[in-house]
Amino acid sequence: MTTGQSRSRPPSAGRSGARATGESGDKALAGRAAAAEAMAADPVSAGREICLRALTMAPRSGGELAQAMRRKGVPDEAAAEVLRRLTDAGLVDDEAFAEAWVSSRHGGKGLARRALAGELRRRGVDDTVVEGALSQVGDDDEVIAATALVRRKLASTAGLPTPARVRRLSSMLARKGYSGGVAARVVRDALGAEAAELLEAADQRSL
Repeated sequence: MTTGQSRSRPPSAGRSGARATGESGDKALAGRAAAAEAMAADPVSAGREICLRALTMAPRSGGELAQAMRRKGVPDEAAAEVLRRLTDAGLVDDEAFAEAWVSSRHGGKGLARRALAGELRRRGVDDTVVEGALSQVGDDDEVIAATALVRRKLASTAGLPTPARVRRLSSMLARKGYSGGVAARVVRDALGAEAAELLEAADQRSL
């Protein structure tokens, strides 16, 4: 390269990039204009398309679909009609949604009823439906789930002073929605069982 020769792209490359950007912007504007026209012409159909797209990605509660339509500007009356039709078709069922949510999140993540209730309410599920879904998780189920969580975490706290282990394990359970009483009981029992196992192992080695 000779001295003073430009290192910039050829002018044609810059013009080509600008053209592509402009065309992309024009398409986006055209798409938004078409969506606005469709919404004005038939808000029920537009709302239905919004909901069906959302449902193809993951199960949704009626409250989540209502929020999705509201964000897209679907009028409340049209949104209510969309939800009624989808409910009649079996595509929206908050009871089934809540039951599946509780089963998955309690069984897979070990969440307590309090945490599950908060998640469902944030998704717009009615309190009565939430209570019905949570009825499948009993007190014993919570203790079993909390115990499993603590046992998985126990090894990572080895070497810490006992008070620090108790705080760390109890905080983990609190984040999962467990009450202080359940956390104290489960952590105490887990640490006691661990100590008993260590003593037994030591006795075996001394034989």
